[in-house]
Amino acid sequence: MFFVVDRVLKSLAVNNRLPGFDIGGFFRLAFIPNSFIAFSLPLSGWPLMILIWAIMLGLVSYIIYLILNKKSESLEVVLLTTILFGAISNYTDRINYGFVIDYLDLKSFTVFNLADAMICLGAAAIILKNLKHKKKYD
Repeated sequence: MFFVVDRVLKSLAVNNRLPGFDIGGFFRLAFIPNSFIAFSLPLSGWPLMILIWAIMLGLVSYIIYLILNKKSESLEVVLLTTILFGAISNYTDRINYGFVIDYLDLKSFTVFNLADAMICLGAAAIILKNLKHKKKYD
């Protein structure tokens, strides 16, 4: 569902059809192309495309391994799949446009999209889950 919403919002953004939504100079919807990686770190071009492709291939392989070998709880598979679909959405932008379409603008902090949130929140949830699991057995 989040993947579909992200794709719709990106389509609206790139076609300059986002609704005029602004919250007191703090948050707005706006089309902002991003050629770099997370947090606008300066890595782009083919090296980035190969790195992202390798990460996505690794994620797919690991998810399949977990499912086939029943080595994981379903929550872990869902979280990894959430990260994967966020990566696929951003990778699709890079293939189609040469940049990622960002549209959520926290004016004095960062610009991102729902796919970025899927990646970050999925990763954070896995980390927290594993930390909780580790403390349980310490």
